Amino acid sequence: MPDYLDDLRLAHVLADAADAATMERFKALDLKVETKPDMTPVSEADKAAEELIRGHLARARPRDAVLGEEYGVEGTGPRRWIIDPIDGTKNYVRGVPVWATLIALTEAGEGGYHPVVGLASAPALGRRWWAVKDHGAFTGRSLTSASRLRVSQVSELSDASFAYSSLQGWEEQGRLDGFLDLTREVWRTRAYGDFWPYMMVAEGSVDICAEPELSLWDMAANAIIVTEAGGTFTGLDGRPGPNSGNAAASNGRLHDEFLGYLNQRY
Repeated sequence: MPDYLDDLRLAHVLADAADAATMERFKALDLKVETKPDMTPVSEADKAAEELIRGHLARARPRDAVLGEEYGVEGTGPRRWIIDPIDGTKNYVRGVPVWATLIALTEAGEGGYHPVVGLASAPALGRRWWAVKDHGAFTGRSLTSASRLRVSQVSELSDASFAYSSLQGWEEQGRLDGFLDLTREVWRTRAYGDFWPYMMVAEGSVDICAEPELSLWDMAANAIIVTEAGGTFTGLDGRPGPNSGNAAASNGRLHDEFLGYLNQRY
């Protein structure tokens, strides 16, 4: 079995560098923000953080490929790093501290690339989460100061906390009726959005979360952190992993019933 712990240590080094760069420009009055062709914002900090990570990887892992949100794919091969330099750019540019750098190492396999290392670093929150395949998921300030992550044991939807990002995507996909039925069934709903609800599923403070439209860089790190914490991460189609273009994450006990609501009228 491959040992990915050196890759995890590298992911922490990459995150340290990205955190320093993004925090330096967070809430800067002269922050430059542009609109991409898909009408989503990108800041100079997004670009700088991804360039920084790519530079480190070119030196430390020159044979590995890299896929990033801002600069696409570079290189080929069975190992591919996947980077979202700032997940939650809209929060970042408005001064909301809920954003993170997401870093994952994936390996080619059946159905696409599958995460073997994942890290989410949210420096404005002072939080970091990570996982390695078959080694569990953790949170803490560093590798030497960490606690194990475990999903909740909630087994009834009526007792579950459900997190989501917004209503618009569900409506656009024709899934809004099922989504609303789910919100009426659960104990509590909160629209945390972006990376954070997946981390809370891994921590056990949220039981289920879902988003209707995502890219691989939004999901790769989150997927392995949730699963290594004992949870389940699939697409809305039930396919395991981050390759479906959307995501549903849970503590595992609620997953099939949860997906049933989101697909019931689709």
